[in-house]
Amino acid sequence: MDQSLQAILAASASFFVVIVLFSMICSLCRAQNSREPNHRARPVRRSELSSIAVSDSAAFDPALSEVSMPELIRATRNFSPDLIIGDGSFGLVYKARLANDVTVAVKKLSPDAFQGFREFRAEMETLSKLRHPNIIQIFGYCSTGSERVLIYEFVEKGSLDQWLLDTSSSELLSGSAPRLPLSWETRIKITKGVANGLAYMHNLETPIIHRDIKASNVLLDKEFEPHIADFGLARRLEGSHSHVSTQVAGTMGYMPPEYIHGCFVATAMGDVYSFGILMLEIATGVRPNLPFKGDEDGKEVRLVEWARKMEAQNRQMEMLDANVSREGIKEAGVVEFFRIAMLCTREARNDRPVMTKVGELLSQIST
Repeated sequence: MDQSLQAILAASASFFVVIVLFSMICSLCRAQNSREPNHRARPVRRSELSSIAVSDSAAFDPALSEVSMPELIRATRNFSPDLIIGDGSFGLVYKARLANDVTVAVKKLSPDAFQGFREFRAEMETLSKLRHPNIIQIFGYCSTGSERVLIYEFVEKGSLDQWLLDTSSSELLSGSAPRLPLSWETRIKITKGVANGLAYMHNLETPIIHRDIKASNVLLDKEFEPHIADFGLARRLEGSHSHVSTQVAGTMGYMPPEYIHGCFVATAMGDVYSFGILMLEIATGVRPNLPFKGDEDGKEVRLVEWARKMEAQNRQMEMLDANVSREGIKEAGVVEFFRIAMLCTREARNDRPVMTKVGELLSQIST
């Protein structure tokens, strides 16, 4: 064979081999790309980083010129169980003394308390603007990664729940003086304060409903003035003055019947019902979320059902907490107190009075 022809055939064969190899490499690359997602095609959203990368803090009060997670860890001794003063919705509450010698309450929220950082920050900024003597004041917050911590005013006397519950034995064991039963006058004062706080919330330009009014969410200061606390379930009502939820919110015993029966539209009237239950608890000392034997035959009934039956029989004075001194109590005031509670706990939400009206009625009760 001619040498020039051999050279041409050899060059052609080499070119063919190169083409085949190149085609195989391209095919392999395309197959690999089809199996792996293209991470550059979609930018990572901020919400996707909210639980792992966002760090933020804010102070809403001059008393907290600077707030940080390291400072709160130091002030709570790394959230020591010895400093726990409450167990509210979505987290534990700790007593803490900051570097500037200000005593505050620090609430460490559970990871599922808020879905994302932006929702958390929006709720805190809204609640920080509430200014009312019967609503707890939020001083600030810290958010680091998935950690969410609230800082709010420290209220000396603890929760109303602690004062209604008989804790004399446990306090004696701890060396502290036992709590004295709340007087009827003090119970009226607390009831009026909670009503005023709720009326304020419900009548904002954009109303706020609490959705979990109960004794443990009412804190008492040194003058026994009540402060509504724990806004983990609170929602703003836009436009229609109702909020549609995909789950039942609240505490058994306090929840209005419409929630229990599957209506997830939360309204201010739900707060009114829970407040009415709270009124009954304040007056009777009976837990609405525990089994209660109110009938003569010993059958268990709901607190509200028992109270409705007793009121119909004009036995209001018999409903009063046995720990309340009867001396100086005006029976007419007791009768009116229970009448208002029954109005608030009507089965049909449209039959309940608004909180402004409730406050007006309570203000007329003399002690």
